[in-house]
Amino acid sequence: MPEPDEFTQKQSAEAIRLYTAYRHELDHSQIGGRFMPYRWWKLPDPLAGLWMPYSSMLSDYAAELANIINDLTHDVHRLRAWARVAASLSNEEKLAVSHEFIDTLGTVALGRPYAIKSRFAFAAGHLCHQANKTNDLQGWRDQFPNERALYLDDIDQICRGWRRFRSFKRRIEPIAGGAFKQATGDFRNAYNHRFSSRFLIGMSAMVTRIVGEDGRICYGIGGSEPLNLDQVADLLAIERDHCYRAFEAFQALVAEHAAAITGFDLGSEGTLLS
Repeated sequence: MPEPDEFTQKQSAEAIRLYTAYRHELDHSQIGGRFMPYRWWKLPDPLAGLWMPYSSMLSDYAAELANIINDLTHDVHRLRAWARVAASLSNEEKLAVSHEFIDTLGTVALGRPYAIKSRFAFAAGHLCHQANKTNDLQGWRDQFPNERALYLDDIDQICRGWRRFRSFKRRIEPIAGGAFKQATGDFRNAYNHRFSSRFLIGMSAMVTRIVGEDGRICYGIGGSEPLNLDQVADLLAIERDHCYRAFEAFQALVAEHAAAITGFDLGSEGTLLS
């Protein structure tokens, strides 16, 4: 196995030094926000076999939603720590931390609100679909929309019979909304389909093709400034708080399901609340 050359060793030493500074900032600052709980729901015990799909889905989806929202809380904390470290760095050092640490952190963090929104829709759709058995078991059909990409409108017909769904939907809608999309330069879409803004240092999109309302074409020269880490953290903190409220609404929706399932198992009619 070849020995690392002097340049590689120097790069490694520099990365360790910068990461140590980051960890110092991270460890000596308040994380902010809060963490979503685990295993918070109550279903009948023992649980009839009819509800095993619901129970297994709930266990999986609720844990994954808590995980990704808690990851977003950590993302905000990490970006703020890097912002404080980067404030005193040279351009060469900024390039180093961007390459080694910040680009991956920022890219994943800016994609999380979109993923969380989609996962909430996926979870609510499947859980409401299973819980609808309490309303009309004989008439229930295992028919579900295309699962490749579920949006709130896709699950509305399935979920609308649950009183708590309306509040849940209102809490989900602001996540990854137009304001976030505009403030980040539509980062997720640009990163995947064009060329997105950079983090911390470096210009991008130096030439932009512009089609006017009259169909005339011109080219804009100038480029996009790099994303400011503190500003990105502020934007993600807003999204984080939207997600906290959405999680609470998700818990309320599940509690309504659980009450209906309990009533069904006790021999009640299992009528959905209206």
